[in-house]
Amino acid sequence: MIPIKIAQAADPVDALLEVGLKNLWYPICPSGFVKEKPVALRRLGRKIALWRDGAGKLHALEDRCPHRGAPLSQGVVLGDRLACPYHGVEVRCDGTVTKVPGSPGCKLEGSRPTLSFHVQERHGAVFLFNSDENIDTPPPLELPEELESPEYSHFLCYTEWKGDYRYVMDNVMDPMHGTFLHKQSHSMAEGENTAQFQIRPTDAGFVFEKTGQKGVNFDWTEWGSTNIHWMRLAIPYPKTGGPGGSFSIVGSFTPIAPNMAAVFFWRSRKVSGWMRDTWRFLYRNRLEARHWHVLEQDRVMLEDMEPDADQYEHLYQHDIGLVRLRRVLKQLATEQLGATAG
Repeated sequence: MIPIKIAQAADPVDALLEVGLKNLWYPICPSGFVKEKPVALRRLGRKIALWRDGAGKLHALEDRCPHRGAPLSQGVVLGDRLACPYHGVEVRCDGTVTKVPGSPGCKLEGSRPTLSFHVQERHGAVFLFNSDENIDTPPPLELPEELESPEYSHFLCYTEWKGDYRYVMDNVMDPMHGTFLHKQSHSMAEGENTAQFQIRPTDAGFVFEKTGQKGVNFDWTEWGSTNIHWMRLAIPYPKTGGPGGSFSIVGSFTPIAPNMAAVFFWRSRKVSGWMRDTWRFLYRNRLEARHWHVLEQDRVMLEDMEPDADQYEHLYQHDIGLVRLRRVLKQLATEQLGATAG
């Protein structure tokens, strides 16, 4: 008799992490993605309809009409409402059905069956609060000072990579790969090829850093949780890199699908006055292409990894940062699942 293999149920913790933890802010697209017409985006295990009202304010609903499930993103914008293209049902930005043209006064009118999302536009990106239920007031969106402080100037780099977004986070939580994969980069050519690392707690998360080298190469990564998960690092620049201190990168990553990730990197420097203008000119005309070259090296490496690469790992001391990050995320997922079950 040929044995029959019975598929095992997916690990619920992994299933939750695959689509993104709940009750967090996530960047979902650059602001320029949403113009005059509604758009549909697949993010965080959902299909989301985004549109602007007459004043340019952004709104978001799950892209599913509560009547028959038709895509609201193909409908007509009526200010803060979308009219479904299928039967004209009008849904307000808070998820409330305001009008059913084919059956006025039916029980669907006045109900709030559609999942709505709070969205904010900050620093060139659209941020969405990933909740499983309609809430009136989300927690504040708190971002690192490299984005919020006027002392810094920054550029948003957005791309989409094939693969799990968690592999992107692993890549950032791995300073040592810069010494090898990016060794030809003008900003990562210095420093030792060997290192010891330590984990240092912070108020928002932790720093994973080399113990005997700092300010030479890609020598540390910080992970933080402030109602949004973000990562931060700094790379010392030679004088040819223009004015300002170290080159800082703030990253945040969002699942599009199990095999696709939305990747956001803000590249910033602490500059003011004439130095700000010089840095921005130099970046656009000389440095940006170099940075895309470095990212392309990461993309090629990650996209060519097998989806189950983490099941065959043999980790060592350089990997304690990503081990800590994975443990933290699994703990958060476990807590969310427990709260749901309770």
